[in-house]
Amino acid sequence: MDDSMARVLGRLEKRSGLEKSRRVDVRPDRRMLAITRETGELINLILFVTKAKNILEIGMSVGYSTLWCADIARKNSGRVFTIEKNQGKIDRARRNFADAGVAKNISILKGTALEVLGRLGKEGRFRGFFDFVLIDADKENVIRYFDMVVPLVRRGGIIMTDNMLYPEKYRGEMRGLSEHIRKNPGIRTITCPVGNGEEISVKV
Repeated sequence: MDDSMARVLGRLEKRSGLEKSRRVDVRPDRRMLAITRETGELINLILFVTKAKNILEIGMSVGYSTLWCADIARKNSGRVFTIEKNQGKIDRARRNFADAGVAKNISILKGTALEVLGRLGKEGRFRGFFDFVLIDADKENVIRYFDMVVPLVRRGGIIMTDNMLYPEKYRGEMRGLSEHIRKNPGIRTITCPVGNGEEISVKV
């Protein structure tokens, strides 16, 4: 990881820490809601080991998790496709990507996750296209998101879902997702207690 990337990640981590500790007052629509650094490191390692090139992120926010993905995508001459509906967060993320020097390796797909995933599903070129998918959007639709991305992932590709264990208010939805995944014979999955809890699912 180069100095520019490390510097931007460090700045965003400080901001996220301030928000989570309530030392700054932020409107709900402007909150980062970022993954933990541990989760970022895990994602980065998985992408490195699997030599991932084509990455999809559902829920960009201001781009913290996107940067962990783009660090490897850049090295593999790949691209991160990331979904976000909030224009304010898109603007902040673009500045972060430029500062980290990875803007050319990232495509921002504006819209709700259901809208964008629906469009990708209709384009034949995206079937079996992605090596890795990160799901970190609203939890009410998390099962739908998972089912919509399965056809977009290549065999042997990985789908990682954040917030499986925390915050506790999402436990019901995430337990439902875990049970749903385990009923799919084409998926092998495990819940990993890193960060806020990660479901790591492999399409077999």
